[in-house]
Amino acid sequence: MYKIYKFSFFILILAFSYSCSEETIDETGFGTVTGRVVEAVTFEPIENARVSSNPNTSAVFTDEDGYFTIENVPTGDYAFEARKDGFIAKFEAGTVLKELETELVFELEPIEEINQSPTVPELLTPLDNAEDLSLSINLTWQSTDAEDDELTYKITLRNDITNEISVYEEITSNSFTLTNLNYSTKYFWQVSVSDGINPEVNSLTQSFRTLEFPNARYLFTRKIADNNVIFTADDAGNELQITSDATNSFRPRKNIPANKIAFLRTTGGQAHIYTMNPDGSDVFKVTAGIPAAGFNLDYYNFSWKSNGSQLIYSNFDKLYKINADGSGLELIFQTPNGKLISECDWSNDSSIIAVKVNNLYGYETEIYVINSNGIIVENVISGTMGAISGLHLSVTNNKLVFTRDVTGFESFDYRQLDSRIFQYDFLTDTATEVNVQKPAGFNDLEVRYSPNEAELLFVSTSNDGISARNIFKCSIGITGSRLQLFDNGIMPDWK
Repeated sequence: MYKIYKFSFFILILAFSYSCSEETIDETGFGTVTGRVVEAVTFEPIENARVSSNPNTSAVFTDEDGYFTIENVPTGDYAFEARKDGFIAKFEAGTVLKELETELVFELEPIEEINQSPTVPELLTPLDNAEDLSLSINLTWQSTDAEDDELTYKITLRNDITNEISVYEEITSNSFTLTNLNYSTKYFWQVSVSDGINPEVNSLTQSFRTLEFPNARYLFTRKIADNNVIFTADDAGNELQITSDATNSFRPRKNIPANKIAFLRTTGGQAHIYTMNPDGSDVFKVTAGIPAAGFNLDYYNFSWKSNGSQLIYSNFDKLYKINADGSGLELIFQTPNGKLISECDWSNDSSIIAVKVNNLYGYETEIYVINSNGIIVENVISGTMGAISGLHLSVTNNKLVFTRDVTGFESFDYRQLDSRIFQYDFLTDTATEVNVQKPAGFNDLEVRYSPNEAELLFVSTSNDGISARNIFKCSIGITGSRLQLFDNGIMPDWK
């Protein structure tokens, strides 16, 4: 009985084990993948889209309603792809189970057509580096667009002297007229084109130059922001800026034979003499090791040799001669009493030099004349109180003009109360006031002879020390001839 029971139990266990083995789920097999392909924006069906899988099974195409079916797909994990020309391909992950249906939806985004940029604008007129152009110029260029998009243009114009940049926008034609340009000025121009879709396309940069300034016989300095700037002008009052307001340039002196303008410019805390062409181009630094220096650069002057080959300038108590090309620096005079040389003027025949010296504060002034050997040959003025400035020899060496504050007033800020123009006669050794109808309460300063010496050029300003300074001229000995030429100007020259 026991043996029979034991055998029956064994058979039961075996049968149970076999039964459990038979009931285990078989994961291998096949399933079906169905779905639809539509546009991502409109959800319209996409016909004939190709749907495939990775790992690869089979590829099918959607019907007219965007539906697809992939049958007999082995069970497992897949990445399904739907693609159609003109659309961005899309991937969807899916798991296929035995005898089950896996459903997918693909939303395809259309590929936007690539819009091409306009062509680089070709600058047609004026030709690059064109010269002597009028003050009104018609610019032309050309640019095309493959899609015929509406094009707008922008012109960028830079003044080479002032570095001022002008921008002209929203131009719809391929030409534009510039007006009110400056004389004797080089301009750089560039055209940018936009189709409203792509980034702007820039042309190459070209340049042109306008007509030379006519009859520009005057030079003067004007303060712009923190810098002194040099201008040239004519009798009609037309003005042209010839140095950049990014540099501090002042005290222009023109030489006709050399056709150059010498001037002072401060760099690195020092003042040096430079030269340039009458239009402001071809700037050249003349002095190097020894700078121009005196008690106050606002009242400092240097001078050309009449033939344009050399210049003279001072460094405190020493007077130097230097070639216009920067060579040949030579000490020609040193004050015997240690006073500072503030101004000098070289005679037309180069035989004498008028020199103005003063103490550290600009006072105790002396004016005397030295010969080419540096020997003092004539004393013009000494022993007077107050400020004296602006000396200029006549072409015959017979006369010298200068200004003097007749009040004898002296102050720490070098203020003057009643500065008048005087003319010294070397034949009679006398200095006489020149009547230029100066109004009371004003100073006349920085006097210069006109080229024919029939008139005087000078600066006039209120003696309050803060008012604007203006440039005047006046005919010698003619009442009522005092005439203002230029506003807000100092350090004039007339050649």
